[in-house]
Amino acid sequence: MPVMRLPMALVVFCFAASGARAESVEAFYRGKSISLLVSSSPGGGYDTLSRAIARHLGKHIPGNPSILVRNMPGAGGIVATSFIAKVAPRDGLTIAGVQNNTPYEPLFGTKEADYDSTKLTWLGTPSVETGLLIAWHGSPVKSLEDARKMPMTAGASGANSTPSFYARLLNELLGLKIKVIPGFPGQNEAYLAMERGEIDSYGVTFWSSLTSTKSDWIRDKKIRVLVQYGPRKEPALGDTPYGPDLVKTEDDKLLFEAAYAPLAAGRPFVAPPDLPPERAKALRDAMLATFKDPEFLAEAAKLQLEINKPISGEEMQAQVARVYKMPARIAERLRRISQSY
Repeated sequence: MPVMRLPMALVVFCFAASGARAESVEAFYRGKSISLLVSSSPGGGYDTLSRAIARHLGKHIPGNPSILVRNMPGAGGIVATSFIAKVAPRDGLTIAGVQNNTPYEPLFGTKEADYDSTKLTWLGTPSVETGLLIAWHGSPVKSLEDARKMPMTAGASGANSTPSFYARLLNELLGLKIKVIPGFPGQNEAYLAMERGEIDSYGVTFWSSLTSTKSDWIRDKKIRVLVQYGPRKEPALGDTPYGPDLVKTEDDKLLFEAAYAPLAAGRPFVAPPDLPPERAKALRDAMLATFKDPEFLAEAAKLQLEINKPISGEEMQAQVARVYKMPARIAERLRRISQSY
């Protein structure tokens, strides 16, 4: 009997351990709640999207946990991202929907962004953005070549705002003569100034925003799209010039890629670093399944949410890592453009 007990105990232990591993994710999440932080105030686009996702995400996670949403706005998403990076428990019960600038703020030299984006667990995004430089139909700037030859004015909220940054980027990479006019409270006020003929353009317009808020501008040909840029060409824009195709040097191509990386991030979701691998995979799989869920897509359509090209967590993790591996000279050039005001 003493000879037989030890092997039998080992068999039982190994069987139990194997079963626990097989059921660990489902067993962990069953009966629990996941906190989904939203890095913006209630009622905005990020909040609306996150709450829609929360209504469908739990059914795609083994164990079907409930999803509780709470807002954590501040510093353009940096507050929530820092919380995920440094404070949130690393158990898979806290995730966040953050602005697309947050993965790359450390690269831009933002002091408040004292986290390592490459170590966070990126869960994916339901969409990507395409940036545009547009000109009002009454502007003397009729083409990209005109924008190289004559100054054009572009509205922005501030000198360090996203529209200002992309205007300076296009000046640097494409030889344009955009003059940024800061001081507009927001995009709508700048658009009104365009309609009045006070300015030629807005520093950066996103295709998804243009189609959802100013579709008549496209239909009635009230604007010209001079150039597009981002992780992909927008098929609806036809033969509109694509910025990355217009630069010749490898450094310029890398700078363009680094600069439009936030557009490729779209509306990113993230979890803390060092999650148990099986839970990280479960969250990534569930997020991607939600982005493709017919019920979620129907709700998103009713809410006029742009769901155009879901990106998996694994793809986004690789994308963030690739940008941070760029040569130091590219990062320095990016910071100079970002902070040259």
